[in-house]
Amino acid sequence: MTPILQVVGMSKVYRMGDVSVTALRNVSLDFFGGELVVLLGASGSGKSTLLNIIGGLDLPTTGTLTFRGSDLTSATEQQLTAYRRRSIGFVFQFYNLISSLTALENVQLVTDISEQPMPADEALRLVGLGDRMNHFPAQLSGGEQQRVAIARAVAKRPELLLCDEPTGALDYLTGKLVLEVIEKVNRELGTTTLVITHNVSIAGMADRVVTLRSGEVAEDRRNSTRLSPSELSW
Repeated sequence: MTPILQVVGMSKVYRMGDVSVTALRNVSLDFFGGELVVLLGASGSGKSTLLNIIGGLDLPTTGTLTFRGSDLTSATEQQLTAYRRRSIGFVFQFYNLISSLTALENVQLVTDISEQPMPADEALRLVGLGDRMNHFPAQLSGGEQQRVAIARAVAKRPELLLCDEPTGALDYLTGKLVLEVIEKVNRELGTTTLVITHNVSIAGMADRVVTLRSGEVAEDRRNSTRLSPSELSW
């Protein structure tokens, strides 16, 4: 199988005056269409830096990032913007919803600028919010707001869904509901999904688990069985 995304020899060094901080060290990874990958690691392990580079929000110091044969490390800012707009869906720990807009209107912000979007109401039904689409964020629970954020991310039909600690601000039961939505998107839409977490138990829902430690890949393994989020506990 040919990978849709390749990270080769990637390092990232942040320089603050005379101080250099190495966030990634010679990372090489392949990601394949339709798989669900959990990027596991403690705070400071480099996983968010890696996700930001994959998402076109940052550039590596050395190494290459290739998406469907195109080298993004040599792309112009305009080309990176097009990549983020067409191919990437982001879900962050905090929901980043606009408080003055309804759930439907928050999703429409993306569908209005996408080339072949999913209807906003369909995206909200996909995440189980068909009866809440006219509610404002303040009228929704934390888990419901995160599901709106997922609907907004998938409504443009991205090839890559990047989730950075999507359950980090949620309680146990609500977090599992959000993971069920992410798993459903991956399974039903075939969206290649990367989930960052420090929670080892969440790794059980993945096809593959990549563990980062001190900016390096410590382990890259496949799960023999992929668990449903309802089967996870922590």
